[in-house]
Amino acid sequence: MGRLEMQVTETLSQGLKREYSVVLSASDLASRLDAQLADLKTKARINGFRPGKVPVAHLKRVYGRSVMGEVLQDAINAANKQIVDDNGLRLAQEPRVEMPTDKEAIEAALDARGDLAFKIALEVLPKFEVGEFADLSFERPVADVEDSDVEGALRRLSEDHRNYADKPEGAKAENLDRVTVDFVGTIKGEPFEGGTGEGVQVVLGSNTFIPGFEEQLVGVAVGEKRAVKATFPEAYAVRKLAGQTADFEVTVKAIAAPEPLILDDEFAKSAGAESLEALKQSLRERFVGEYARAAREKVKRKLLDALAARYTFEVPAGLLEQEFAAIWAQVEREQQASGRSFADDNTTEEAARAEYRAIAERRVRLGLLLAEVGAKADVKVSDEEMTRALVARARAFPGQEKQVWDFYRNNQQALAELRAPLYEEKVVDHILGLAKVEDRKVTPAELLRADEEEEAKEAEAK
Repeated sequence: MGRLEMQVTETLSQGLKREYSVVLSASDLASRLDAQLADLKTKARINGFRPGKVPVAHLKRVYGRSVMGEVLQDAINAANKQIVDDNGLRLAQEPRVEMPTDKEAIEAALDARGDLAFKIALEVLPKFEVGEFADLSFERPVADVEDSDVEGALRRLSEDHRNYADKPEGAKAENLDRVTVDFVGTIKGEPFEGGTGEGVQVVLGSNTFIPGFEEQLVGVAVGEKRAVKATFPEAYAVRKLAGQTADFEVTVKAIAAPEPLILDDEFAKSAGAESLEALKQSLRERFVGEYARAAREKVKRKLLDALAARYTFEVPAGLLEQEFAAIWAQVEREQQASGRSFADDNTTEEAARAEYRAIAERRVRLGLLLAEVGAKADVKVSDEEMTRALVARARAFPGQEKQVWDFYRNNQQALAELRAPLYEEKVVDHILGLAKVEDRKVTPAELLRADEEEEAKEAEAK
């Protein structure tokens, strides 16, 4: 049907929030009900009546209430759209409808005896000028792949493929030997989760166990029991163990010495390459990709920081609360997993909430900005790019590829979540293409250094 017969009164216009009082006329609702029943007449099959000959009055008695429910829902949806279109609004989220609490008023509307009055609350997207980006200037750190990078990766890979041979009876364990042990750990006499192991292999000197554990096994023999005392690092992931000193009763089950490594074509084939040179080239290409990603992430971070400082428009409260809720849920999950509290991180819940709310606001503002830039620049994510992303996501779940593929193809929201980061990266590329970006040669260590460490060093230099 055409436009709704309704009275609309704007009751709130504050910042990005809008509220409207809406009254749908009973006569319009009745007309829409009659139109629905007329359509139903051609389809209804009721005993005692020929197809298409069921009287509308009878249909109204039998189906009136249920059909009117659909009419009301369609009318409310149409009212939302009509208000948005008439006022040229760009919504941040779906409108929130508040129906009347008066049961008699609803009953009257369902019987088309009375008008339907309800309220619509919504938030609009902020208006802001995108402007130009030619005045933005960034340095992009870039590093060359050095031969030492490749050789180091080759050594680490060879260690993963190293063979070990059992040492003769009575032999003592030396550094680089692989020792197989059973152990039982306690802290202040009490066992703790993860403190017990059987048949665990430890390569002495590999620094894979907590500090002090491996060193105290040098010199053990098969069958020997040894008491080992070691302290968990202060930054240990499981907070209740961090900084704690544990006592381990270790029983040595086997000792094996490393066999010599021969880095040749045969070794390369065992690692999945055609030759040693091909393996080195593959490792080099891996570093090239890693360094390129690190360089991009650093310049992207600088870009986002610059954009966050430049744009300060108001963000929709609904989007902010939604983003904050997602971040805070992650914080709580991490606390539960690690056992850490706000006090352990030298903060309070109130301060942490304020910090994460600021992060959420930054994310929402940058998201809106990038979406606007992308829309104005007509940035698109192609079907081919989405297919590649889908294939990559499916391959991340071996054995479940078809289920993952079908899930995304049949779930528009999940598909949108997969598309979002692709779109963001393309918009970032668009902005960087307009800005001034100069490469600066750095060492691989500098390139891969965490941003926090880099910022701390820069602060010290100043």
